[in-house]
Amino acid sequence: MHRQAHRTTGRWAAWAITALLTLTMGIVSPSVAPPSAQAAEPTVVSLTFDDGWADQVTGAQILNKYGLKGTFYVNSGSFDSPGYMSLASVRELAAAGHEIGGHSVTHPDLVTLPADETRRQICNDRVNLTNLGFRITNFAYPFASSAPAIETIVRDCGYNSARGLGDIKTRFSCAACPLAERIPPANLYNTAAPDQVENTWTLADLQNVVTQAESVGGWAQLTFHRFESPATNPLAITPALLDQFAAWLKTRPATTTVKTVDQVIGGTVKPAISGPAVPPPPTTGNLVRNPSLETLTNGVPQCWNAGGYGTNSPTFTVVSPGRTGQRAQQLVVGGYVDGDAKLIPSLDLGGCSPAATAGRTYNLGAWYKSTAPTQFTLYYRSGAGSWRYWTSSPWFAASATYQKASWTTPPLPAGANGLSFGLNLFSNGTLTTDDYEMFDTATVVPPPPPPAGTNLVKNPSLETAGTGAFPQCWQSAGFGANTPAFSTVAAARTGTKAERLTITGYSSGDARLLPSLDAGTCAPAATAGKTYSVRAWYTSTAITQFALYYRNASGNWVYWTSGPWLPAAGTYTQASFTTPALPTGATAISFGLSLFSNGTVTTDDYAMYDTVGAPPL
Repeated sequence: MHRQAHRTTGRWAAWAITALLTLTMGIVSPSVAPPSAQAAEPTVVSLTFDDGWADQVTGAQILNKYGLKGTFYVNSGSFDSPGYMSLASVRELAAAGHEIGGHSVTHPDLVTLPADETRRQICNDRVNLTNLGFRITNFAYPFASSAPAIETIVRDCGYNSARGLGDIKTRFSCAACPLAERIPPANLYNTAAPDQVENTWTLADLQNVVTQAESVGGWAQLTFHRFESPATNPLAITPALLDQFAAWLKTRPATTTVKTVDQVIGGTVKPAISGPAVPPPPTTGNLVRNPSLETLTNGVPQCWNAGGYGTNSPTFTVVSPGRTGQRAQQLVVGGYVDGDAKLIPSLDLGGCSPAATAGRTYNLGAWYKSTAPTQFTLYYRSGAGSWRYWTSSPWFAASATYQKASWTTPPLPAGANGLSFGLNLFSNGTLTTDDYEMFDTATVVPPPPPPAGTNLVKNPSLETAGTGAFPQCWQSAGFGANTPAFSTVAAARTGTKAERLTITGYSSGDARLLPSLDAGTCAPAATAGKTYSVRAWYTSTAITQFALYYRNASGNWVYWTSGPWLPAAGTYTQASFTTPALPTGATAISFGLSLFSNGTVTTDDYAMYDTVGAPPL
């Protein structure tokens, strides 16, 4: 379905494309601050490019056209992955005189990782790039996310500098920040730069970063990610805009020069030092690290990262209490247009992400509350640290109280050695998660079957509220031309709640209440080859009947069969039906009483029993 896209902290939404400000080449717009007659110091501009996206080759070609050199911060684990530069392309950049810098192996948020994994990400990236023949002296923090301890690791790994973002004034943020970084910087391991360039930037915005630096002298680092036309990706600008800016840079006074980061920082090439070895991963039990999100690093769950793509605005918050323990993670998505957002184990080298073996299958689980449907999204790691999107599970229904989402993966692809997964939101809504788990199916002992006579229906008397008009673990279904209305009513057979369906405007089709058609724990579990007794109490002004569905081996729900017609009833009457043998590969059943005319049906006290040991009617 998708890959996870790059983002920086607090920036996930896509904004409308800002019309590019067209200027006569070499003439500064009146909105751009004019350069001073004589800057206090020379001004240096560095053009930097993060993540190694394939379309950055276009940016390099534009720089080459004007004789400019840039610094390309790449992730060594991403070479030759879909959407990223090939190793051959990176070699061509270096051969053309552009600087190659480090950006971690897999682009995790470093502040969320244990110290050893952070050191592996930073040091091993430099080792990988050095072994490929590149001169690596400077680093850029993924997501511009850092801390003093991480700055020390960058230094220890042999880098001469590291760049942050958002500490130089622009019209977008940091109005009180300096107009330029000093040369040399006060802190070599967190050099100041403006916010990353996004599709809201105009030529005037790019020019202002330079002219404000010229007014005081110093260093202006500009950070680019993507190039496309039109620039719909929030992290993209058009090639035409970069071309205009590069041409304008060539007209600046002699006191303004364009240099790579290495040319500004200088220093020797230090020996490449490997990070610590990945500890042996667990092979049995729950393979997820920090599964209950209780351990925090810099205020976020250790070993977990926010992920997502598309046009939406997610907010992640640690909330208390959790389902167990003191913490859970809440995700709120607003402004949804497309894409998704989720919390996943860090896409790292193995210090956090669960180890996995190609060809094996895994049982995934997580407990959740949600105002909207959710599903598992899965990624796998291969080679030296290349992560890619793999697959997604079926949907799990919204739930007002904690429910367990469970799914068994297909066999892991050849060459895979790690797995990351999380429950996502792909609409506006709120999702709270806790207590994640991942088990190798080869080591899992299946639970014993329920005792004979166990009612397999969850929330059978509809007493536990769910979302909207529906009880927990229940949903509506139907088809055709009719207008159904569902409501929770007090006219219950037992307890205080029943569910009423009223159909008006009937032309065709039907409507019904069903146990959730999910991949988790709401739908009644069932075994292929067995027969089941399904039951419900009802009152109705019209004929009704059972409609039955089953979940197949692929996790998809399909219509199965229907029961005989049942007459209208003015008082609660028990409906029952014994199913045929459940088809091969089926794992669950859902059933409900349907209306296929105008009328009202009220239902309560559902049951489903294995016919072996079922209680009498």
